[in-house]
Amino acid sequence: MKRRYKFLLWTAGTLVVAVVGLRIALSHDSPCSTAPVLAAGEAPMHGWVRRCYGGPEIVQYEELARPVAADDEIIVKVRTASVNPLDWHYMRGKPYVMRMDMGLGSPKDPQLGVDFAGVVDSVGKNVTKFKPGDEVLGGRDGAFSEYVRVHESRNIVLKPPGISFEEAAAIPIAAITALRALRDHGKLEAGEKVLINGASGGVGTFAVQIAKSMGAEVTGVCSGRNVELVRSLGADHVIDYTKDKFTEGTTRYDLIIDNVFTHSLSDYRRVLGDKGRFVMVGSNSDGEYLGLMADAIKSGIYDKFVSQEFGFMMAALNPEDLSTLAGMMAEGKIKAVIDRTYKFSEVPEAIRYVETGRARGKVVVKFE
Repeated sequence: MKRRYKFLLWTAGTLVVAVVGLRIALSHDSPCSTAPVLAAGEAPMHGWVRRCYGGPEIVQYEELARPVAADDEIIVKVRTASVNPLDWHYMRGKPYVMRMDMGLGSPKDPQLGVDFAGVVDSVGKNVTKFKPGDEVLGGRDGAFSEYVRVHESRNIVLKPPGISFEEAAAIPIAAITALRALRDHGKLEAGEKVLINGASGGVGTFAVQIAKSMGAEVTGVCSGRNVELVRSLGADHVIDYTKDKFTEGTTRYDLIIDNVFTHSLSDYRRVLGDKGRFVMVGSNSDGEYLGLMADAIKSGIYDKFVSQEFGFMMAALNPEDLSTLAGMMAEGKIKAVIDRTYKFSEVPEAIRYVETGRARGKVVVKFE
C-alpha cells in the first residue's frame, strides 16, 4: 500500500510540475526582436508587424521584403484592409493557449492582418484566373502590408464592380463566419426564428442580413445606441439588452447565433425550441489561458446532456464562400457596415479601437 501511495503522490507531483511549467512557458513574454536586414536584391515594402507579444505599442512599422510570386501565385497591392478581433488576440498572444501554435515567448510569424482588398500587381506564369489590374478581395496573413502574396486557388476572388475597396475588405472573416454559422452549423431554414446575440458587431451585422436573405424571422440583440442600426439591416425585432433580457422572454427560437456569450448555457436553452440549435462564434471571456476555448468546451460538454444542439465554430476562409458573399453584395442582399476608417499609419490605433469591443460593424484601414 505504501508503494501505491508513493506512486500516486509521485504522479500527482509530476502533473503539478508539468502544469505549472506549461503555464509559465505559455505566459512568458520575450523582449521584442529587431527587424532583420533585407537581403541583397530584395525589393522593399512597408508593413505593420509585431515581434513580441503585448499591446498596440509593440506593433511596429517596418521595411519588409516585398513578396515575389511563384508560378501559381498572385501579388496584390493592398488598397484597404479590415481589422478583426483575431488581430488583437494575435498581437497580445492571448489566450495563452494560442501560443502553442503561434510561438512561445514571441511569435514565429510577425505578420498581422488578414482581410484585404486591392489590385493585382503581378501574377505567376501559370496563373489563369487573374491578371494585373484586376480588383480583388480576400484573406491572407500580412494584410497590414503594402503587398500580399496569394495562391491562385486560395482565398482570393474578384471584387464586384461598384463595391468600394472599403466595403470589399470588410467581407472575408466576419461575413464568412456569419454565413457558415447560419447555413452550415445552424442549418437555418426559411421561416425559422433566429436570434443574433451581438447583432451590431462585425459578424452580427452580416448575420442579420444573411439570415433575412435566407427567409428567417430575425431578432437582433444589441445595446440601445445600436437598435436603429440593427433594425435598418432588416431585423424583424430588436432587443436592447440594457433594458430587457431575451433569456427571460417567452419567445422560443429555432436558432441562436451567439457572438458574445453573455448568458449561461441553461438560460440559452430555456429560450430554444425543442429542436433548437445554439452556435457560439464569439465570447467576452477574459480568461488568459483558455479564453473563448473554455466556453467552447463547456458548450460541447453541455450538448451531450440536452436534446437541443449546442456547439462552437471558427470559420475557415475559402474561395467558394468568398464568391458567394461577393455575389450577395453585388446583388444588394448584404452590405458592409463600416464604423471607422483609419489611415495605414494608424493601424495600431485601429487595433486598439477594435479591442474595446465597441465597434459597430467593421473597422477598415485605408492605405494612403
